[in-house]
Amino acid sequence: MKKTVLIAVLILIGILSLKAQKIPELTLTEANRLSKLPLKCMNTEFPNRLGQTLGGPEDIKPPSVLHPAFYGCFDWHSSVHGHWSLVSLLKQFPELDNSSEVVGKLKKNISKENIAAEVRYFNGKHNKIYERTYGWAWLLKLAEELHTWDDSLARELENNLQPLTDLIVKRYMEFLPKLNYPIRVGEHPNTAFGLIFAWDYANTVGNTALKTLIEKRARDFYLNDFSCPISWEPGGYDFLSPCIEEAAIMLRVLPDAEFKQWFAKFLPDMQSRDYVLKPGIVSDRTDGKLIHLDGVNFSRAWCLNEIANKYPEYDYLRKIAIEHVNYSLPNIVDGNYEGGHWLGSFAIYALNSFKRK
Repeated sequence: MKKTVLIAVLILIGILSLKAQKIPELTLTEANRLSKLPLKCMNTEFPNRLGQTLGGPEDIKPPSVLHPAFYGCFDWHSSVHGHWSLVSLLKQFPELDNSSEVVGKLKKNISKENIAAEVRYFNGKHNKIYERTYGWAWLLKLAEELHTWDDSLARELENNLQPLTDLIVKRYMEFLPKLNYPIRVGEHPNTAFGLIFAWDYANTVGNTALKTLIEKRARDFYLNDFSCPISWEPGGYDFLSPCIEEAAIMLRVLPDAEFKQWFAKFLPDMQSRDYVLKPGIVSDRTDGKLIHLDGVNFSRAWCLNEIANKYPEYDYLRKIAIEHVNYSLPNIVDGNYEGGHWLGSFAIYALNSFKRK
């Protein structure tokens, strides 16, 4: 009884502390501001990093020919999550200032013909591992966002995207049983991040086979982990936290009691209400790698919010999330393409996490 009262008092103190801070919010004004980022770059073909393996001279083609749906925003995966950004914003704010432009670009880019061309590219002899698994994960997040939007435009786009969605699901099903060891880095190949978005998709659409496989592999990879060295984070180029991404996938796959027991061993210092985790500091936002640290601030925030949203006793983690978002959010619409081509998506996803329960 005394313990229950103590927890309730601590939670109340945490709530009062949060109210004293500026809690980030995705308002219509913020949505209009952030929508400009993907709109500016989704049809900007150059500069472009293709990440392409050339099988011969016939493979040397402009990005808009190779990827007619997702050729802008510097690289394929950034283009995909730029499209996700616009879908998410339009879904939440139909009254967006530029809603007509958003609808027009989504319909033009995610057409049946363009998606068929994307599928042909992924089926090319040298492209079996293209965008594995970061780009795959964002493609499924885009598909999930469309699936949960009750709108005729969403049905059209979801149906157009379906062949590529099905192909990515197939690639996950083929790849995950062969992966003997998880990839524990703070950039694109991070296994936990790829599993999280794929699990979200599978859970939302009812793909039991994919969801079951992800849950098995997450347990294989992470169940026996303990004392993650979060003091080593972030790395200089990180936009994901290896420790916190791992916690976020286990949050999804473990039952409540088992997760809490695992989490206490995995990040023991984070069990204290006095835990401090400083945001990643960006020294130069014109440097395409150093600006990754704004991304780590957003991705840490949404993962910590997910834990706090599910378990009230971890509400103090939301304070850390707020600090991380408030550090990076004012700076991402600064005219620098190095961050502008992708950080809007991370900001939107982080802001959404403050209201997801």
